[in-house]
Amino acid sequence: MHREGTPVGGTDGIGDTDSPGAVHGAAAPDGAPDTARGRRPVAAALMLGMGLAAIDGTIVATAVPQIVGDLGGFSVFSWLFSGYLLAVTVTLPVYGKLSDTFGRKPVLIAGIILFLAGSLLCAAAWNMAALIAFRVVQGLGGGALQGTVQTIAADLYPLRERPKIQAKLSTVWATSAVAGPAVGGLLAAYADWRWIFLINLPVGAVALWLVARHLHEPARPRPVTRPRVDWAGALAVFATGALLLTALVQGGVAWPWLSTPSLGLLGATAALGALTVLIERRAADPVIPGWVWRRRTIASVNLALGAMGLLMVAPTVFLPTYAQSVLGLGPIAAGFVLSVMTLSWPVSAALSDRVYNRIGFRRTAVVGMSGALLVLLCFPQLPYPGAAWQPALLMLLLGAALGLFQLPLIVGVQSTVGWTERGTTTASVLFCRQVGQSLGAALFGAVANGVLASRLADAPVSGLPGDLDAVSHALEDPSELSAAATDYLRRAVDTAVDHVFTGAAAAAALALLVLVLLAPRRFPVLKEHESAPPAPED
Repeated sequence: MHREGTPVGGTDGIGDTDSPGAVHGAAAPDGAPDTARGRRPVAAALMLGMGLAAIDGTIVATAVPQIVGDLGGFSVFSWLFSGYLLAVTVTLPVYGKLSDTFGRKPVLIAGIILFLAGSLLCAAAWNMAALIAFRVVQGLGGGALQGTVQTIAADLYPLRERPKIQAKLSTVWATSAVAGPAVGGLLAAYADWRWIFLINLPVGAVALWLVARHLHEPARPRPVTRPRVDWAGALAVFATGALLLTALVQGGVAWPWLSTPSLGLLGATAALGALTVLIERRAADPVIPGWVWRRRTIASVNLALGAMGLLMVAPTVFLPTYAQSVLGLGPIAAGFVLSVMTLSWPVSAALSDRVYNRIGFRRTAVVGMSGALLVLLCFPQLPYPGAAWQPALLMLLLGAALGLFQLPLIVGVQSTVGWTERGTTTASVLFCRQVGQSLGAALFGAVANGVLASRLADAPVSGLPGDLDAVSHALEDPSELSAAATDYLRRAVDTAVDHVFTGAAAAAALALLVLVLLAPRRFPVLKEHESAPPAPED
């Protein structure tokens, strides 16, 4: 296997006659079907599996009022999302390692079954505590879906064709972002909220059948010794991630950042993190191998996508608040302002191969993130109150820029490792992106509330709400506020969101620095025969 500093072929291993994807009349890499027709059922299964995970968050969000009205538990309903996110994130590294050890197919099948079992249990939940627990079960399956689907996509398609499947998967996320709220709202209004979980069953059943019937992995060499799973390391990674995400999600919400619960959770996270490192260094086959961070390509992509996860919080979390509280749009129109980003993202991703085939993975990602940085810096310059088309245009450009940034890095880093390391590598990338999003939600939430608090301290009237959520609710029905108070609150929200986008621009600058200073100029791409699984022994 080639290491960093020993590029294969031309720029990023692309452009010469021996580059990946140049194989004709033979089996596709990793024993995948050798025709487009043979790959279609598996690609359909991947899209259905990704769709289950992608639509989950948006479809549940619209039914929260009905769920709370039926089951109660308003004070803890946020854990419907936090519990699911936590389970997905902390299991990604574990599933990545398991897919490298035992194969993708059994891990994906187990993930689909676990997700469907969680969905069925959620539909039968009798109170909020049970529903939250069953959402965690769903998340345990969702972690297998997200990581393994991305890994199989890389196994299934040679490098030159990989943007096609990645663009399809990006389209699934885009469609889910638009369709999820609509479907969830219709089911909650005209049926019952339990159907938002039950509709997963037929979709998942089709995906399960397609995977079981059409996904054929190549025979692997019989190991000399029985594979040993690092269960101690897996448990340590799970516990560390759970404590960290709980601290990030609940800090500043359920309790102040400098309170005993926050400091205790962060201190326990640090202690468990040190223990995890010790366990992994001593393990014969660790869940998170040291080479993930010793190889420049993988480490730099992990950090860059972590920074992207950080900046994504600005448009996905704070833009809807801006659209409703500052621009005065309704929920549907506010959702449209954000959804235009999901329209340009897959298109840009699908066309990114035309760029990185010419200039390489790193330079393409630099171009994409440079564009994202400019867009994020433009947002605070928008006029107040402005028109809806202005942030919508910026989101359209941001989606195009991030599609040009993310996909080349994922495709590039997957192409630098062999079959037996691809699951772990893909999972590490997704894990860092998820942690970046959780960190961004905590960090930018604190920034927004801090800016808002300082503005409200000098408010012309008393009795105004004191945090971003309360202000947003007050502006949804401003009839009880004076015109001056309403305008002051809207300007305060505008200022708070401007500061968040400035912080997101700083995260984009951080991603650029990582690419320029840490990432190798040329990714050490492997030939297809080098990245395939080793031939079985006779």
